[in-house]
Amino acid sequence: MAKKDFYELLGVKKNATGDELKKAYRKLAMQYHPDRNPGDKDAEHKFKELSEAYDVLRDEQKRAAYDRYGHAAFEQGGGGAGGFDFGFGGGGFADIFDEMFGDIMGRRGGRRGPARGQDVRYNMEISLEEAFHGKKASITVPSSIECEPCKGSGSKDGADPSTCPACKGAGRMRAQQGFFTVERTCPTCHGGGKVITDPCPKCGGSGRQREEKKLEVTIPPGVEEGTRIRLANEGEAGMHGAPPGDLYIFLAISSHRIFQREGANLFMRLPMPMTTAALGGEMEVPTVDGGRVKVQITKGTQHGHRFRLKGKGMSVLRSQARGDMFLEAAVEVPVNLTDKQKELLKEFEAESDSRTYSPESSSFLDKIKEFLEDIAR
Repeated sequence: MAKKDFYELLGVKKNATGDELKKAYRKLAMQYHPDRNPGDKDAEHKFKELSEAYDVLRDEQKRAAYDRYGHAAFEQGGGGAGGFDFGFGGGGFADIFDEMFGDIMGRRGGRRGPARGQDVRYNMEISLEEAFHGKKASITVPSSIECEPCKGSGSKDGADPSTCPACKGAGRMRAQQGFFTVERTCPTCHGGGKVITDPCPKCGGSGRQREEKKLEVTIPPGVEEGTRIRLANEGEAGMHGAPPGDLYIFLAISSHRIFQREGANLFMRLPMPMTTAALGGEMEVPTVDGGRVKVQITKGTQHGHRFRLKGKGMSVLRSQARGDMFLEAAVEVPVNLTDKQKELLKEFEAESDSRTYSPESSSFLDKIKEFLEDIAR
């Protein structure tokens, strides 16, 4: 049976670059890999064809010979190619696949050492004022630390672990499956290449002990909801002397009874008497830094009007800047009026032009009138 054209097999043009060849092979090899298609002879044959095609085309010398003589360049004797030796020596197709996917499938880098300790999450709630000023906090974290008697080795008296008898210290085991060599993590040492024959009685061979750690944490000014603070190497201790993980502190900011926060800006509802809104005046309001500031209320202030106090908002993380503070006027209608107050309001209404003292209401009533007239037509 005649062999298929190598370029057609990989689905590339004859002028394809090395990167294009690699990308095409990588996609197809993953699709037809025997591990993904157990027992499928067609897939196994396809994978073998793809590996052969890529092995030729990725090499400039082999590719030049193939472009000139075709498959004849690699037939027995190599007559068409002037006696070139382009045999598939070494590890064969498994080596090609390892070269392409070793970094993904854990085939490279030799024996793996003990696994790094796990990262730990700690949730902390702080007040809005603490988020503004920043703070130093002491926390207690349940964690694991290096076993003191064995110094994290897991062996009694700190003795060195023995070489794994199953993998001879390689950390990986190889098995032949047809033409393809499969390499897996050693089940005895779990990839470490070492085993503990005489475990430490204190930690049982893990090299770790459970303990609560007390840590000092610095919260910088300007942190926001969900801010994550990393404390390197303060997570779980690694197995058998491996490096520890990290501790991540996730911040939550409790709600405030006066201020609402949006980024670096603060918002506050400012209730004010109707007379102050109408006649103007001065009101004193608190600020998040613990101070007070006087606000000038302009005459005729309407409900919902916003006053802006520049630079009176939250601290900005890693900056000397501050956001702004916005006050939203909440004009109060008087309640529980005395008879005299009611009479005064009636006199005020009788002597006033509604279009002058309530322009928005008058304008709205005009719009309603026009709407009703349009319906009646």
